[in-house]
Amino acid sequence: MKLGADLAAFEVRIGHKFTQPELLIEAVTHASMSSATRNDNQRLEFLGDRVLGLVMAEALLAADVDAPEGTLAPRFNALVRKETCADVARDIGLGDVLRLGRSEMMSGGRRKLALLGDAVEAVIAAVYLDAGFDVARALIVRLWGTRIGRVEEDARDAKTALQEWAQARGLAPPAYIETARTGPDHAPEFTIEAKLDTGEVARATARSKREAQQAAAKALLTQLEQDT
Repeated sequence: MKLGADLAAFEVRIGHKFTQPELLIEAVTHASMSSATRNDNQRLEFLGDRVLGLVMAEALLAADVDAPEGTLAPRFNALVRKETCADVARDIGLGDVLRLGRSEMMSGGRRKLALLGDAVEAVIAAVYLDAGFDVARALIVRLWGTRIGRVEEDARDAKTALQEWAQARGLAPPAYIETARTGPDHAPEFTIEAKLDTGEVARATARSKREAQQAAAKALLTQLEQDT
């Protein structure tokens, strides 16, 4: 089976040429495109999630031999969460090669956080099945790159951290307010305002409400730390 030019270029971007190209085709095929003759990527996503988890757990243990489980767990979660997987997917242009049904395509599927996160896990599984664990591990380490080294600063979920900051000071949980939505329906961008009862506020814009909330919370935390 010969891959089209888009998938051949994708192979170059991720640094792996498939001996079983049908695995890559399955990995980039969303359920909205599945049929009796075409498998979607859900089963591969299930496997890829486990491969990614093992590689990250292994990397974190090697990087800090003295860290207790309570320290390792938030680092691990930061590396494997959907936001991080989606960021990796964007870095490699995965959205551009996804096989989507018409309705999913029209609703902006190529930019959806959950869809991109699932797809990058499916690609990991495809590489694992095509070439084995060592090659899949090398791929993950290469694609995650500096994220692994800076995981400590990303380890805490920003919304959780901001809520804990507020609770420790007897304040109500922060409010998240959508202040703007721009762009076409298939590729919207959301601006979210994170605000405390005491008046401190920060805004952020992202491709999904969830990302914008996290970014706004992180910006407000940074602002609060600078003010103390």
